[in-house]
Amino acid sequence: GFVWVNLIFSRSGFSLFTDGVTSYHQVTGVAGQSVRLPCSYTGEITTACWGRGACSLLSCGSNIIWTDGYKVIVQTDRRYQLKGNIGERDLSLTIENTVPSDSGLYCCRIEKRGWFNDIKIIQELNIRPGEFVFLHFLITYSRFPEIRVSVWY
Repeated sequence: GFVWVNLIFSRSGFSLFTDGVTSYHQVTGVAGQSVRLPCSYTGEITTACWGRGACSLLSCGSNIIWTDGYKVIVQTDRRYQLKGNIGERDLSLTIENTVPSDSGLYCCRIEKRGWFNDIKIIQELNIRPGEFVFLHFLITYSRFPEIRVSVWY
């Protein structure tokens, strides 16, 4: 038989994927904010999973969330959520309160009947640090303790 090999070049070098990677995307986010990794499919409703790292030959790799096609049945961390309509085949993964260590590859794997028919969508996530914000704070005191003025600007 044949083994499909995909070479994907990115800023972090290149990655080798075997067995039918359907698509590859790069997503950038900011630490402390939410980020959405898109994943959807057409056809009959089926089971699917998200994992950290590249898709393995038969699974999502390190599973972080799993759905039966209608609802989430396994969720390893509350920060990982499927906020789209799962029954409408929107399996986009939202990661809440991101941190730089969330950077890396993610695999969305949609199970299809037959050998090597699964849809695999690889997302490369890059979380960059947030920017510093300086807030000035002014406190004014009077001789009367019950009167204090605080102003943010």
